[in-house]
Amino acid sequence: MKTRLRIIVTGLIAQYPMGGVTWDYLQYVLGLSRMGHEVYYLEDTGLWPYNPHAGGLAKEGCEFNVNYLSSVMQQFDLSDNWMYRHDFTNQWYGVAEHKRRQIVKTADVLINVSGCLYDPTQYRDVNRLVYIDSDPAFTQIKLLNGYHSFRKQIDAHDVLFTFAENPAHSIPDTGDQWHPTRQPIVIEEWEPEETRRNAFTTVMNWTSYKSLRYREKTYGQKDVEFEHYINLPASLPPNTLELAVNDGKTAATPRERLHSHGWNLVSPNTTCGNLESYRNYIRTSFGEWSVAKNGYVTALSGWFSCRSACYLAAARPVVIQDTGFRHLFPVDSGIAAFSNTDEALNGIEMFRSKPKTYSDAASDTARTYFNAPRVLHELLDTTYRNNSWKYAI
Repeated sequence: MKTRLRIIVTGLIAQYPMGGVTWDYLQYVLGLSRMGHEVYYLEDTGLWPYNPHAGGLAKEGCEFNVNYLSSVMQQFDLSDNWMYRHDFTNQWYGVAEHKRRQIVKTADVLINVSGCLYDPTQYRDVNRLVYIDSDPAFTQIKLLNGYHSFRKQIDAHDVLFTFAENPAHSIPDTGDQWHPTRQPIVIEEWEPEETRRNAFTTVMNWTSYKSLRYREKTYGQKDVEFEHYINLPASLPPNTLELAVNDGKTAATPRERLHSHGWNLVSPNTTCGNLESYRNYIRTSFGEWSVAKNGYVTALSGWFSCRSACYLAAARPVVIQDTGFRHLFPVDSGIAAFSNTDEALNGIEMFRSKPKTYSDAASDTARTYFNAPRVLHELLDTTYRNNSWKYAI
């Protein structure tokens, strides 16, 4: 019975060197490593790296991105545990080539978080390839709408997981077996601050990509849902609601309009652009208020944000739009789910009425439902459930 695995985790830490993106993938690496596994982080996306300081794609090179990834790994004593490929020069960074090849050839598991690998078929030497669908409904619709190259990527994996925890009832059936999972949170990295502002905050992109259509339904982005709540600040004291918001990929953030409706806007690049500032931004907020992507709301899949789970771990309650998770987590405790303006206002007022009570409840919710060892043990156990040997913690 095998207890210590050699695991590769994929991600976008160097590709998009920003605080929230970093934590999305780093917590898999840290969580598995602190459980005692031999863990390596790998990026092979086939994409031009993004440099936020240059304002776009870094077509001149990847030095900034590689240095960022190296510094993150060094901060957590993982200097010898990362690999990054710059596709357009076909150059690898990090682990030496002979060791990288040996790691891939002998790895027990590769966890392809968000489907970041450009070509997972190149990693079939690994015993088990695992796909983590972090964008439920959109993932399944792309498969059903005939995205053939995407179907090839999915089929290269042995086990499929999804952040849709209600998959049988809400997301379109692709004929695949999707196992529910959720974001692992390394709780000890999110110790709460003693002081905090009065603002409910969030970190967001206005849009991420174009809407998708399936069977007469449209699955859109956050900008679609935000329209229902744009007047919310008028019912609250000034500066209660703050957005660290970037422009979207398909539409610019209507900053002047949002300001006129009472929203306080800050730049995510300056306020929470790296690992530490992102964490501090969350820990010094009163809590989170956020809409979800319209597609998540339409599907009611039970999707829950990594960002919101980090707020909970930092003992910051969250007022977030319902995506079908009301039966999964204790709502009206550390989480307030809303489907209309009245519910959103009630959640904010509830948490403001007893800050200590609801901060403690938020922390308890994170430890009970998102704690990395629990989430990752279940993921590994499911991965090897039908294999010739069973994974044991």
